[in-house]
Amino acid sequence: MSTVRVLTGITTSGTPHLGNYVGAVRPAIAASRAPGVESFYFLADYHALIKIDEPARIQRSTLEIAATWIACGLDPERVTFYRQSDVPEIPELTWFLTCICGKGLLNRAHAYKAAVDKNSAAGVDPDSDVTAGLFMYPVLMAADILMFNAHRVPVGRDQIQHIEMARDMAASFNHRYGEHFVLPEAEIEESVATLPGLDGRKMSKSYDNTIPLFAPREQLKKLIAGIKTDSRAPGEPKDTEGSALFQIYQAFATPAETAQLRQAYADGIAWADAKQILFERIDHEIAPMREKYESLMRHPEQLEELLRAGAAKARRIATPFTTRLRHAVGLRDLRAQDGAKKEKKDKAALPSFKQYREGDGQFYFKFVDAHGRLLLQSAGYASPKDAGAAIKALSQDPTALQTALSAAQLAPAAGVSPADAAAALHQLREAQAE
Repeated sequence: MSTVRVLTGITTSGTPHLGNYVGAVRPAIAASRAPGVESFYFLADYHALIKIDEPARIQRSTLEIAATWIACGLDPERVTFYRQSDVPEIPELTWFLTCICGKGLLNRAHAYKAAVDKNSAAGVDPDSDVTAGLFMYPVLMAADILMFNAHRVPVGRDQIQHIEMARDMAASFNHRYGEHFVLPEAEIEESVATLPGLDGRKMSKSYDNTIPLFAPREQLKKLIAGIKTDSRAPGEPKDTEGSALFQIYQAFATPAETAQLRQAYADGIAWADAKQILFERIDHEIAPMREKYESLMRHPEQLEELLRAGAAKARRIATPFTTRLRHAVGLRDLRAQDGAKKEKKDKAALPSFKQYREGDGQFYFKFVDAHGRLLLQSAGYASPKDAGAAIKALSQDPTALQTALSAAQLAPAAGVSPADAAAALHQLREAQAE
């Protein structure tokens, strides 16, 4: 069974809350214990600089988030747990990717477009208050992922675009400099809960409606007491649908416990009693971890030691990989001229695939021979993942060409026979096997 690399980043811009725990921390820690998985977890402090200009807040958030992951059960011996800024190879890779990433791709990033639209609606310059950091965010995120050749990246639906952009950058780099990067895939956890906050909207720092994960017991009780409910009196049946209180309880309770509270709603439980039940259920799960968290917060030197050890572990992968990438782009020992010429000659002597995106938003690829002559042209694909899967099939499966031709997913260029294309594909497969 081959090992799958999974990577998760957490921006150090705030205090972890119950929504973070249920939606990201708890499922990620459970996933890290699965067999055949190599997990990477990092504190994205470079990303925090894009939106936070308070140094003390970033430092405090880094401490709180590191303590949270360890208190919740993350095992640094089993995973690679590091601080982004402790791995200097990441910003170096960011620059490599910047040099092959089209500005047009970044123009389409959701966060940048939203900022431009907001400025345009306000009648000010479209790029007013838009930093280069915000604009370049997708490139830094791609470097985070590609540095460790992660196969899967758990993200929310609003982050899928960034994974697709990372795939675009990886494919562009591979096309120019040879196969160095795995094309990552977004992993959407449909079953992971999104918690409502105190006001019923999604729990988010942006709405100031959060319940801090490790709030002291009395503060937790007070915050839960403040969850918005309707005006139905004790004895009146209550709806679970749309009830923030019930949704939060469901994220912590067993199915049997959830069924009991649903019945209690139907029987007209008082809101005060329902809130007490929720408080006790959350505190039951959080209290043992809170003690560990508070201990770590009193001893930041323990976390610093863990993060530095994690960075050393990460750099055992990142440093030699970056050396390979530096050589690939031409940042080389000047004494290695003959080897460089031979490498270029060998690379040019093989057929290759070229993946690209057209103005219609579709993803295409073409297959050319060793001299650049077009042999095969693909139809359009909805995503780079689909186009990449078709390329992989053609590169590995001798029967894939005929299947693609029959399905009109692929067409020979003018004057090229299927036999010519098949011979070139065979040559490529043979070279890859060697």
